[in-house]
This record gives sequence, structure tokens and C-alpha cells, in this order.
Amino acid sequence: MKTIIDVRSIGEFNSGNAPGSINVPLQEIPERLEELRAKAPLVLCCASGARSAHATQFLKEQGIECENAGAWENLA
Repeated sequence: MKTIIDVRSIGEFNSGNAPGSINVPLQEIPERLEELRAKAPLVLCCASGARSAHATQFLKEQGIECENAGAWENLA
């Protein structure tokens, strides 16, 4: 089962999110690598897909299985 990671800010996440998603703001991704590695495979989302695309590329470079779902509403 894939884990949904929402990379928006805490405020954005609290205003609405996909059921079962976990908030890991984009700027926290590097310091939370081991936590994310343990939850892989991941599906990343954000408001428009731009931040999640950036996070997806970074995580793939770290060897973490993940994909970009774009906007969180796509998963709601």
C-alpha cells in the first residue's frame, strides 16, 4: 500500500487534505528522509503539483520509491 505524503505547509494541509495523507512540508523532506524511506512506496501531492514534483525528484535521487500525484484534490 502506498503512503500519501502532502508536501504543502501545515496551514495549507489543515485547510483540507486527502484522507489518510501525512503532512511533511517540502522544506522538511531532507531531514525526514529515514522516516519517509520507511513509509515507501510514496505518493506525493501538494496544491498544484509543482512542489510534489520537486519532492518526487529529490526522493527518487535518494533511492526512495515514489510518484507525483499532483494536486491533493486528485486523491481526495
